[in-house]
Amino acid sequence: MIDDLRAPAPKVPGPLRGLYGGNTRSVIARGLRVIARNNWLIVLTGFFEPVFYLLSMGLGLGALIGAVEFYGNEVPYAAYIAPALMAVSAMNGALYDSTMNVFFRLRYGKLYDQMLSTSLGPLDVALGEIALALFRGLLYATGFMAVTTLLGLNLSWTAVLAIPAALVVAFGFAAVGLAATSFMKSFQHLDMVFFVMLPMFLLSATFFPITVYPEAVQWVIMAMPLWHAVDMIRQLTTGLIQPSIWGHLAYFGVMIAVGTTAATARLKALFLR
Repeated sequence: MIDDLRAPAPKVPGPLRGLYGGNTRSVIARGLRVIARNNWLIVLTGFFEPVFYLLSMGLGLGALIGAVEFYGNEVPYAAYIAPALMAVSAMNGALYDSTMNVFFRLRYGKLYDQMLSTSLGPLDVALGEIALALFRGLLYATGFMAVTTLLGLNLSWTAVLAIPAALVVAFGFAAVGLAATSFMKSFQHLDMVFFVMLPMFLLSATFFPITVYPEAVQWVIMAMPLWHAVDMIRQLTTGLIQPSIWGHLAYFGVMIAVGTTAATARLKALFLR
């Protein structure tokens, strides 16, 4: 591992010198080896939760509900919640990897101390960890897309764009999750992650339209990142694409920029004093 981390890297521009060693690939390669050898079963089990929700709520309860209105069109209930669960799957994969796994490596494994004692910079580490979280989010989103395709729940050819959209979602959550984890000092602080994830999962128009809430509550929900993810992917899988999709992409663009910048700054402050 150390040899990989010390592999020659390309020169980087002056403004990034000290932050970026141009060797993010070493962080990614190490992480993929660990997943392949030790963590593949843990990664695999995280895929099944949204699938179980889809089978029980979408196909089971959906038989009683029938159709749901989405942007003025009737959509079968299973096809309505499937893209929402895909967004949840991308969020879960990214957040689990960028919080719990990163926390252990940061506070107990002391892995980043070793990495940053080489030619790697904090931006290399931040981008590498975000890329690994993206990989997990991609696995979950792709697997879930395969399930929904087999069940006939993707109503338009634009559903193929849901995979890159899920990657954007995973990138945003991974960047913010990594930045937040850098402030945590004990495993108890990880409870805050689940405290935030659960309300988002239940309230972000995942199982029913946002219009069932009072208008004031709707504005609160629309400030949540998962709502933007759900609405964006739902537009793509149903083919009911609205101009608001650009607003969703901009929202995640801000998340990515702020999260990556904050995570890099925190890693620099923690290890390069």
